[in-house]
Formats: sequence, structure tokens, C-alpha cells
Amino acid sequence: MAPVDEHVDILVIGAGPTGLGAAKRLNQIGGPSWLIIDSNETPGGLASTDVTPEGFLYDVGGHVIFSHYKYFDDCIDEALPKAEDWYTHQRISYVRCKKLWVPYPFQNNVSMLPKDDQVKCIDGMIDAALEARTAHTKPQNFDEWIVRMMGTGIADLFMRPYNYKVWAVPTTKMQCAWLGERVAAPDVKTCVKNVILNKTAGNWGPNATFRFPARDGTGGIWIAVANTLPKKNTRFGKEGEVSKVNAEAHTVTLKSGKTIGYKKLITTMAVDQLVEQMEDNELISLSKGLFYSSTHVIGVGIRGARPERIGDKCWLYFPEDDCPFYRATIFSNYSPYNQPDESVKLPTQYLANGSKPKSTDAKEGPYWSIMLEVSESSMKPVDHDNLLKDCIQGLINTEMIKPEDEIVSTYHRRFDHGYPTPSLEREGVLTKLLPKLQAMDIYSRGRFGSWRYEVGNQDHSFMLGVEAADHIINGAVELTLNYPDFVNGRQNTERRLVDGGQVFRNKATDKADAAGDAKIVDIEANKAGLANGTNGTLPTRERASSKAHSSSHTRKSSKSVK
Repeated sequence: MAPVDEHVDILVIGAGPTGLGAAKRLNQIGGPSWLIIDSNETPGGLASTDVTPEGFLYDVGGHVIFSHYKYFDDCIDEALPKAEDWYTHQRISYVRCKKLWVPYPFQNNVSMLPKDDQVKCIDGMIDAALEARTAHTKPQNFDEWIVRMMGTGIADLFMRPYNYKVWAVPTTKMQCAWLGERVAAPDVKTCVKNVILNKTAGNWGPNATFRFPARDGTGGIWIAVANTLPKKNTRFGKEGEVSKVNAEAHTVTLKSGKTIGYKKLITTMAVDQLVEQMEDNELISLSKGLFYSSTHVIGVGIRGARPERIGDKCWLYFPEDDCPFYRATIFSNYSPYNQPDESVKLPTQYLANGSKPKSTDAKEGPYWSIMLEVSESSMKPVDHDNLLKDCIQGLINTEMIKPEDEIVSTYHRRFDHGYPTPSLEREGVLTKLLPKLQAMDIYSRGRFGSWRYEVGNQDHSFMLGVEAADHIINGAVELTLNYPDFVNGRQNTERRLVDGGQVFRNKATDKADAAGDAKIVDIEANKAGLANGTNGTLPTRERASSKAHSSSHTRKSSKSVK
């Protein structure tokens, strides 16, 4: 074996939520040597935040903090521990349909629609309920699931067009095993009652209440989490950029030419890109069965007080074709620090209708902002050159802004890997690809590492890393990866950062623990329990205390501002 420049027991590639989750757990457990690397100077990955030259913040997509895991809560509370670090919001979301704002979820609030559409939706729901009582087969794709659960009225008016705008593939090409808590099934009786009484349904879903950081956007959370890790174990920027993964030699080659040897590799890079770097033709061919869409994030900064028609709305859905975006987030509502202070003087770049302003002199605010998301795929192409202009026109078409509104800042960034599509072929690929990688001591985890959108939120992603580390060291079951419905259906309180969190006992280090000098000697023996006569049974142990570090953090400037 060729010599390496550095060797660790566990190497983590990627400093997004998943990689940081793995690193956080490895640091807490103690024992195996580890290192986390990332090609970006600033941690956060797909949960980072950009800042325009004018001072408007935009997350790289619609992110809010809600959680299924106490361990996740512990870690972000440790990183940002003060009450003033956070704002808590009640979700206020609507669907734009027929020039109306229908409260989310749409399928529970058809009472807000015109009477003809109410009739179509209720008829469809009744037909679906009758069909469901006699059906002997399960839906074979997402489209069949929609019709079975909601009927053709809601399918045609909202679910089919909206989901095509989100996923950039037709609903007939998506499976339905991923749904879980993602989509609310309507209650026919409640919907009929609300139509008769002209009422709306209440909030639904795990993110009905959510948190958002006061400063630095979502990316600030992950910068703060990274700052609780020892600096000697982190390598971000050019010195952490990977060029090749050699599975046979258990080495990673960096762009600098340096090599890092490892026993186990936790990687959060997109799995299709990982196998390309491995130059494994069999796995490359297998990964071709995975489908994904790209995401364009558009930001628009506007001079003036937030209009009453916008109010305290959080995010809004757009199924119709009068705008290219599927979702709009009133990003200035999440925190007053997401836009410049009103005392800051900015020139007007142009009016929303594209015309020149009467004056280009810099003037004071106040300011507010909108963040838009547009999907793209081979089945749904996008006019890149005109997308920003088309989005601003879409905001006018949907009465979000006025033609004469003053645009003072714009932002546009495209993410090649935006959404991991739960396509019909997905499970057939993943059930082969992930085990083949794991047999090579490579644990591919995260939003695109394990390609499971149903566990792709920030809390899920973080815990995918945590549980991968626990699996490697302690043989623990990776619940989030393997049992999405289970973790999504409960509060997962077994792990805690301080008390009782070290659930799995490390028998390889009992004597060292007693001597106050814990150190894992052999990862493989510990995982199997063979060196200690445990016959592979899962041991238990109280959790070690966490080592806290400072959590100062700064904003990341965007290089993609137009």
C-alpha cells in the first residue's frame, strides 16, 4: 500500500448538516481519530446563507428549524444558546389559486374556492373515499396515490400542477412510499362541514411552529455548530477539496495532491458524484437510475414598507402557470436582520415592470424581501437568461408586488443538485448501491448521499450523520436511514448531548473509562463486540459530557449575485 500523508480512523467528507452531525457525535463519543473536510471555506452545505452586496440575506432554499430529535435540538441550542439568538414563528402559508389565497394545506381548505371548484373537489373526495373502501391494491405511483386519497378535483386543480413545478417530473413518474407526513390526506367530513359553514381548517404538519435564527440566516446555525468542534479536526476550503476516492486503498486524494487514509469513510457528497470520483464503472452505471432536479433560488429586495397584502405570511405555494416559481418565502418576515436597516441608503436598480426609475440616487429604506424557488430538469427546462425577469413578472402577475415597486437588490443562484427525486426507480438503485458502498467501508449519507427526500430536512440530515457514526463505532441501528416513517412519527429522545445520550456502551474501553483514559483501540472489534465476548449483543452506556467551544460566526458573502 502506498504511503499516505495522514491517516484517521474515520474521515468525514462534507460540512453540511450531515457531516457536522457525524463530527459532532464522533467528538462527543471520543476514541477513534477523525477528521472532517469540505471544499467550502464556510460550513453549511445546502443549508448555508448568502449575502448580497446590498446586505440582503438569502438561504439556499426554503429552510426553517423544526425537529423530530432531542439530540438535534441540544446541538443547535448549544451552538446558539441565547434567547435572542432565535425567533419563533407560527407558520402562515397559503396557496395562490384562482386569484385567491387558499390557506395551506389546500386539500383541507377547499371551502375558500369558487363554488364550481368546491363541487369538483368534494365530488372527487367522495369518489376517492368510496374507491378506497373497495380497493384491493395499493397505489403504484404518486399520481395514483393523489387520486386515491384526494380525488381528481384536487389532483387537477392543485396536486398535479404544483408537484410538477416542484419536482420537475410528472407525478406519474414518482413513487409514493416517501410521503409519510409530507402530504396531508383530507378528511371528507371536515371538508364538507367547512364548505357548508364557510370555515377554514387549522394548521397542520410538523412545521406549524418553527424557529429561525435572528442573525446570519440558516447558514449561521451551521457555522456556530462547526465552531463547537475542535479546529484541529476540521479542514475547510481548498485544503479540503477532494479529487479522488480510492475505495480499495481506503484513501482520499485532495486537489492539493495530499492523501488521507481512513478505516471508515462517511461521505455526504452526492452519491452519483461520489462513484464518479471512485471511477467504479459498475456503481456509475447503477447510479444512472437516480433522478434529481436542479433548483434556482431567486431573491428580490424591495424598497418600502412591507405591504398589508403580504402581512406576516411565511411561505406561499404557486401551482398555476402565471409564474415560474413554485414557492415564495417572505424572507424579511423571518428576521429583521435578513435585510438592511432602513437607515441604509441604496439606489433603485429598476422598477418591477422593468422601466427605469426617475432617480438612481441612493435613498433610505425601509426594505423587505422575497425569496423564490424554481425547479429545472430534463423534463422541465428553464430559460436561464430571462429567469430573473420572468420571476419578477410572476410576482406582479400574482399580486405579490406592484409594477411600480422599486427593486434595490436581486440575487440568483442555481444548485445543480436541488431535490433528490423519489422516482419509481429509486429504491431499486438504493437497495443495491448503498450496501455495495458500505461493504467497501463507505457510508454515503445525507440529502444526496442517501437520496431519501423523506429524511432530507435539516434535523434528518444531521441525524443521518450522527447515526452513521454510532453505527460504525457501536453497531447501532441507523433508524433515520432505514425507518423514515418510524422517526417521523415520534419524538426521538433516546440520544441527548449531555445526560443519558451515550446510549451504547463501548465495552472495548471499560478499563480505560475506569482509569479516566478512554480510547477505542479497534473499531471493528468494538462494532462486532467480538473482542469482549459479547457475541454481538447491543450493549448500553450512559453518555459522556459534551465539550463546548465558542460559537462566534460571520456571514458568508455571495459570489453569485447579479
